[in-house]
Amino acid sequence: MVFSPAHLQIKDEDDGYNKNLFCVPKHYEDDLERVFIPHGLILDRTERLARDIMKDMGSHHIFALCVLKGGYKFFADLMDHIKALNRNTDQSVPITVDFVRLKSYSNDSSMGTVSIIGEELTAFKGKNVLVVEDIIETGQTIQTLLSRIKEHEPQMVKVVSLLIKRTIRSSGYRPDYIGFEIPDKFVVGYALDYNEYFRDLNHICILNEKAKEKYKV
Repeated sequence: MVFSPAHLQIKDEDDGYNKNLFCVPKHYEDDLERVFIPHGLILDRTERLARDIMKDMGSHHIFALCVLKGGYKFFADLMDHIKALNRNTDQSVPITVDFVRLKSYSNDSSMGTVSIIGEELTAFKGKNVLVVEDIIETGQTIQTLLSRIKEHEPQMVKVVSLLIKRTIRSSGYRPDYIGFEIPDKFVVGYALDYNEYFRDLNHICILNEKAKEKYKV
């Protein structure tokens, strides 16, 4: 892995770790190729992201918006770290949380259309909004959401994404905070799914081709 000031960049040739070195659920052992990002590294990086976010946004009430379903684990852990900073430092701000569901995937490919389900975005008027995403690939999904949020005149909007994927399909969009920049590999775990499977996996892992066919819909 290569460190940059903004995020951790995982090289194209980096294929992760032998899955036998980690604890993975028995029912997924034959489906996983490698452990790509171990759970402990995810948690440590998330703690640092919480510190960076509070440094930038911690002077005003934060409206944190979780993008479901894949973002729920990252969101929960990020909020725990922000709450810890609220308890243990002089910088303390109220946090409001809400959830929005976006649909843009079928199997391992983007469907190219985005639907926003749930939240009435009028609640964001005049607020400091923090959008929490699991992964950004083409950027189309998050840009659609941001355009809708900005129609309702928030004071500030920032985006944090645990992962951003290097891909020729990218629109060039980059969020304000990035956990890891990864190669163009299909990953699952830590609430990222493949047709609703693998959300219950702690590590972020690379799925093997046999599993893609096994769980295909």
